Amino acid sequence: MEPEKAEEAAKQPVEAEAGDSVDPRELVSSDDEIDYSVEPEFYDPDLDDVDERWVDRQRKGRTSDAVLSCPACFTTLCLDCQRHEKYVNQYRAMFVRNCKVKTDQILREGKSKRKNRKGRAANPTTASEGESKGQAYHPVCCDVCSTEVGVFDEDEVYHFFNVIPSNS
Repeated sequence: MEPEKAEEAAKQPVEAEAGDSVDPRELVSSDDEIDYSVEPEFYDPDLDDVDERWVDRQRKGRTSDAVLSCPACFTTLCLDCQRHEKYVNQYRAMFVRNCKVKTDQILREGKSKRKNRKGRAANPTTASEGESKGQAYHPVCCDVCSTEVGVFDEDEVYHFFNVIPSNS
């Protein structure tokens, strides 16, 4: 749009819904239209207590180290988990929500082939030998946004490492 036409368009009054002409320069801000003497209808002072009772019912009396959320969409993934003793950013759980296990993919625990400084393999093993060692895991993803958040082991325990913990 040409500068002259833009200036002319800015000077024209805007038509309101009721058909009245309203000059946008007359409005100081949208706060002029809000009546602050009335309490907002979306506020409930008892809602935190209701939410706390719901979480307590879901946990069935068990205590938790954290409430885990997806790092991408903040969806709640777990209400009842234990924090890893050594790796403080990892958690394990048996009861989860909003998670899907990718049973078609298998991840194996084991030593990866690392190269020393001269570029030679430090731990030479064959592929079949490496596959037979270590525990098998399945990737776990957020059911809402498909972000990988952890793994599911053979003992049916979830191990979370890519999550946002919050105090429980």
